[in-house]
Amino acid sequence: MLRNRPALCCCGNTLMENIIHGSAVAIGENGVLLLGPSGSGKSDLTLQLIDRGAKLICDDALRIENNNGLPLLSCVQHIAGKIEVRGIGICQVDFISSAPLRLIVQLSQNVDRMPPEHQRINIAGFSVPMFKLDSFQASSALKVEWALQCVIDAGLHPVANLVAASSESIMK
Repeated sequence: MLRNRPALCCCGNTLMENIIHGSAVAIGENGVLLLGPSGSGKSDLTLQLIDRGAKLICDDALRIENNNGLPLLSCVQHIAGKIEVRGIGICQVDFISSAPLRLIVQLSQNVDRMPPEHQRINIAGFSVPMFKLDSFQASSALKVEWALQCVIDAGLHPVANLVAASSESIMK
């Protein structure tokens, strides 16, 4: 069981709550959040998705906020438009400021061949559709797009948890 706790950190004089360590892109109008430990390929997969037409929301530290009952992904301001390209450095790319969260992709090298249908994960007070993926496969970016299309086709949306939302998110 992996625990991903929204962090409380201070940048300058601004206290930032609910900061999530991950990367996020918008595919069309749908936000996709990539989660995984350091070195799991979040930034690399983000770069592949950008090359396929996705727009960067944020790389490394982002917020999930409640926007009229729906989760909204946005970037911590001081890193907006920046992405770490391993071996090259920090690069500036086109980005959008926010997008509604529609799918979470949990990066792992331990992926089921035939995963259970309609997996969900609790994060920031929402139950969000989730897929596990090995980011180091050549087809990973395409698989993210297909997973998103499966979520859209099935009519799956994030829903607010009816249980009191805690600051801790549990990922299975």
